Amino acid sequence: MSTRPLLLLVATGLRAYREYLLRAIAAEYRVHLFHTAEPTWEREHLDGFTVLPNTWDGPAMVAAALELAERGPIDGVLSWDEGRIHAASFVAGALGLRNGDPAVIWRLRDKGQTRAALAGRVRQPRSVPVRTVGQAREAARRIGYPVILKPRGYGASVGVVRVAHDDDLARWYAFTSGTTLPDPVVFDSDHPVLVEECVTGEEISVDSVVVDGEVTPLYVARKVVGYPPHAEEIGHYVDAADPLLTDPALTDALRRTHAALGFRDGWTHTEFMLTDDGPSLIEVNGRLGGDLIPYLGMLATGTDPGLAAAAVACGRPPDVTPTRRRVSGVRFFYADEDDTTIGSVHFTGPPQPQIDLAVAVAQPGAVVSPPPKGSVWSRIAFVTAVGDSVDECRQVLDTAAAGLRVTVAVP
Repeated sequence: MSTRPLLLLVATGLRAYREYLLRAIAAEYRVHLFHTAEPTWEREHLDGFTVLPNTWDGPAMVAAALELAERGPIDGVLSWDEGRIHAASFVAGALGLRNGDPAVIWRLRDKGQTRAALAGRVRQPRSVPVRTVGQAREAARRIGYPVILKPRGYGASVGVVRVAHDDDLARWYAFTSGTTLPDPVVFDSDHPVLVEECVTGEEISVDSVVVDGEVTPLYVARKVVGYPPHAEEIGHYVDAADPLLTDPALTDALRRTHAALGFRDGWTHTEFMLTDDGPSLIEVNGRLGGDLIPYLGMLATGTDPGLAAAAVACGRPPDVTPTRRRVSGVRFFYADEDDTTIGSVHFTGPPQPQIDLAVAVAQPGAVVSPPPKGSVWSRIAFVTAVGDSVDECRQVLDTAAAGLRVTVAVP
């Protein structure tokens, strides 16, 4: 019988963005997957799986987890899907494992609750929850334009827009309040939209492991955004030697943020705006970062995010010692026009040793749009690169972008 720990994984996500995590974990853990369909590409990495009607109803998943535990002890529960982390916390709590307090995870998922918990304890934008365009207009006038409108429970900048003038508010409020996700979780329906102060500066994210309340930042990603007035994340850069990893103001803000939210064990993805007055907290996610940020961190530092996250979930000390000092970057690509039917997507040009991955995400026949109609799920391709500086990575990504070829099919 295997002595490797058993990790219960809730959902997986798109193969192109998440398989690297599952592959690494499967080398040292037995992985049992809770999913809504029989696994396909995941099978080679699994010890077993359970098909459930859904993976967003935590209390309903507990029964399946307890049945699985009758066959042998489960050592940890992990999910890196934003729409499933709250459900996974119910399972972890029922099994007496780490990261098992649903109230804490909900406090992170619901950005209105996040703001309330951090008020007066961490620098953050002023924020007002609203339910009508009239309330939004009143809040915006009180805060002062420009303001940010955002859904209170979504991730990946979905539905987020910068509004510069009072005349534009009604149109963009309709956009934000009307934005939906496949995730059926319902947040505060009385106040579904947040009107927030628009703080300016460089936007970053920090992926950290948290063990018994001690926060260890692993990767700082410098964010590249596009498609204004939206904040679509079109790229990131991670430097293993980024001075922000040891910056006293940032590390103190991380510590106070996690303490105020009550998050003591697990992995977090925290976003800040670096303002002239110091880091201002944008949001906290109770999971590994998306957009391949943990993968970039692994390329830059050698620290494996999948193994670290699995270790923390199982109550084991994570190995987070860097083994190299490089810079890595990613760039995402979108169609030029709304409702584009993809014929093919590929890259041309001579091989570049600094290119790590060049992946066509959109399959032939897919209908995709650029932001704001499209979002992260409408990306058509991405490229990752490794170098000795951000400038070197940027030049490599520019060259790769010049070789991207997209053919459009007749609908």
